[in-house]
Amino acid sequence: MVAVSRAGARAATDEDWRALSASLRSRHRPGDLIAFAPAWIDPLGRRFLGDLIPLDMAGRMDAARYATIWEVAERGARSPDAAGLDAADQSAFGALVLRRYTQRAVAVATDFTAALAGARTTGRSRGRPTVSLEEVDFAPRRCVLVVPAPDQTVRITYPGALLGASLVGYVGLADVFTRRDVREPARLVVSIDGRPVADVTVGVEDGWVRFSAPTTARAGATVEFAATAVGPRARDRRVCFAAEARR
Repeated sequence: MVAVSRAGARAATDEDWRALSASLRSRHRPGDLIAFAPAWIDPLGRRFLGDLIPLDMAGRMDAARYATIWEVAERGARSPDAAGLDAADQSAFGALVLRRYTQRAVAVATDFTAALAGARTTGRSRGRPTVSLEEVDFAPRRCVLVVPAPDQTVRITYPGALLGASLVGYVGLADVFTRRDVREPARLVVSIDGRPVADVTVGVEDGWVRFSAPTTARAGATVEFAATAVGPRARDRRVCFAAEARR
């Protein structure tokens, strides 16, 4: 049975948080995702539940890998991680609501962020591309960080990649201070065996932008991510992207 209760308009108290934390901990299993809504309660949520949120989970590309999602919400907010899902159950703890969602987790053939060490890089950039935990749209993202020289393109090529039924990824501009001072966009073109399958231009207000393309499951594909700092004034354009080949 789904227990439905409406949270009050008051702000959540420490007592609310402690009660919710005790309930969630009694049911949480390793690998379950915890998401906070609205996003601005995230720091407070981590005070009570942060030990259940490892860095890779905090910097997740999206929620598709997680079979169970726990949504901690205040004032009627909903998390984008649970978009399109129906709550399996729901409980109120003062001003807080805890919802549990289940879904079929995607299977990943290749995580291109994790596989960066096997890629080759060409083009002018500030340093080599790295795997990093970056701020994008005021949220942490584990991504490949590449900083092309102004008006230049850096190509990151993965030879012999294993593909599934789709290639799904996200791209955004890292670092709030750089976004404030440098307003030029970036572009990311994704190609498989020399054929473009996604082309995204991302600006300073766009956040974490999703792209996807259908693929044929096979081994030995050459997948390239070409990141461009658009324009001669696009200095220190910190392009952050993550992508997965999904079965």
